Amino acid sequence: MDEQRKIERSSILYCVIGAMSWGFSGACSEAFFKYYTVNPSWVTAIRMLLAGIILMLWVVLKKDFHVMDIIKDARGILEILAFSLAGLTLCQFAYLNAIRWTNSGTATVLQNLSVVFVALFVCISTKSLPQKRIIICILLALIGVWLISTGGKPGNMELTSKGLFWGLAAGFGAASYSILSNKPVARWGSIPVTGMGMLIGELVLCFTIQAWNVPTGLDLRAIILLGIIVFIGTIGAFTLFLQGISMVGPVKASLLACLEPLTAATLSAFWLHSSFSVTDIIGFACILITVFLVRD
Repeated sequence: MDEQRKIERSSILYCVIGAMSWGFSGACSEAFFKYYTVNPSWVTAIRMLLAGIILMLWVVLKKDFHVMDIIKDARGILEILAFSLAGLTLCQFAYLNAIRWTNSGTATVLQNLSVVFVALFVCISTKSLPQKRIIICILLALIGVWLISTGGKPGNMELTSKGLFWGLAAGFGAASYSILSNKPVARWGSIPVTGMGMLIGELVLCFTIQAWNVPTGLDLRAIILLGIIVFIGTIGAFTLFLQGISMVGPVKASLLACLEPLTAATLSAFWLHSSFSVTDIIGFACILITVFLVRD
């Protein structure tokens, strides 16, 4: 029993640190787009490339994992491909686009709708009707999105359509990697799976957007911000959070992920001076309440 409690506490700590790292990275991403004219797809490709290389080098140097074990496993390859493209890549690409068109606080709150998507997936996969609290969560989530988008005024659109679209896409992507990561992480560990997922997604993005064309005007501050996005917000956050998910499950992990939007919104307001209206805050609260209602 004591050993089980230690494991649970460790998994909770992994999720907490991972979520806060994402929030900090989100604020740094907002600062990056504020100071530099750079396409989010380029940032996504670079962060996935560097993170993938570093993680896989770590795996090779530790010599406790053989890449051939996955390559020989056709089912394992398909699982990692799905996790990489439908989860990891979609989430990062959509999230950075949402930050570009809104701010890190709004983007992370919209991304937190993933908890509703995860709960709905559980209902569908288990062929069970949603419980009353799930229905309440969906209604709260819809109200929250409506308040953030319109400011509570029917027919008024305060949030740009692009910001709303990418925020919802980020939520779907976050739900996808939470669900799709379970089996491969349980089989091979979070670091190898995250590293391979990063490299696969980077290869797709790299040739799609020609990521080797480096934007002009990047200076030392840009390099520092990119370093934080890669090392803290990508390598650290994804590895820790995925390890936590493998221990506590996607729904509880989504509950702990509420620290991400709180961290991002706080930094966005006090560091980058982003403004949030009363209706924004109420909308944020509606969405975050769903996180506490949807739990095992």
